[in-house]
Amino acid sequence: MLSIDPLRNTERENYKLLIGSIIPRPIAFVTSLSEDGVLNGAPFSYFNIVSSNPPMISLAIQRSGGKQKDTARNSIKKQEFVVHIVDEDNVEMVNQTAVSLPPNESEVEVAQFTLVNSTKISVPGVKQAKIRMECILEHSLQLGDKEQPGCDLLIGKVVQFHVANELYENGRIDAEGLAAVSRLAGANYAKIGEVFAIERPK
Repeated sequence: MLSIDPLRNTERENYKLLIGSIIPRPIAFVTSLSEDGVLNGAPFSYFNIVSSNPPMISLAIQRSGGKQKDTARNSIKKQEFVVHIVDEDNVEMVNQTAVSLPPNESEVEVAQFTLVNSTKISVPGVKQAKIRMECILEHSLQLGDKEQPGCDLLIGKVVQFHVANELYENGRIDAEGLAAVSRLAGANYAKIGEVFAIERPK
């Protein structure tokens, strides 16, 4: 077995080890509003659950050359954002939003998403997602080098869930109907695939 010291690696080498090892990763498509009212949209696979009481999720948004990404900057200034679950039906549109645009241009418009108003926050969501979560910013942390942080970690508290009617039954989500996709390495994604159950020991 290989034993690798991350301090001897470049950032890119560590990146490849992480994204190739920690799989599959859920994908959040996040909408946020700039100070000028431009709706930004971007996908992130450094995303997961933090807590269910209260319901909170995490987004780790990598910086590029020390520069904060639009989603992090907007979410921190506005203190709110919307997280959508990426699925087989919307993944192609979401992928179009990964393009690098200046802050005054909307990736959501480029991908031709249909906007829907949120219930409790001012940031709109998109209609093409079967599940979306309105979030307010609970915490934000700059991680990495103190002089030049490499990442913005956002903890969002979910203040409203929106779930397609056909997915919701007896408080549970139909995983097959959601058809969420996950991120692998490179240009690769994965579907849910075969599901198996293992009962917890008592």
